[in-house]
Amino acid sequence: MVKQKKSHDAAPMESLGKPAKLVRDSFTMPADDFALVDVMKARALQAQRPAKKSELLRAGLHALSALSPQALAKALDALAPVKAGRPKKK
Repeated sequence: MVKQKKSHDAAPMESLGKPAKLVRDSFTMPADDFALVDVMKARALQAQRPAKKSELLRAGLHALSALSPQALAKALDALAPVKAGRPKKK
């Protein structure tokens, strides 16, 4: 007797689809901008929606993607320039 697989066994994996590939990276930003992450995390808590730093950065990217090219350029121009590369070790 061949045991038949129940249809609900495979359903959760099929409905979820293939998970998105995650990429790990690092970057440098001014201390004021880094502090702004904490401010935004606090605001998310006020809205009763705790947020991780990566969620805030991803949400910011999605918000920027909705801007026109001119508005995006204006937002980028408003940022203080950051020296590229890693800080020198002491």
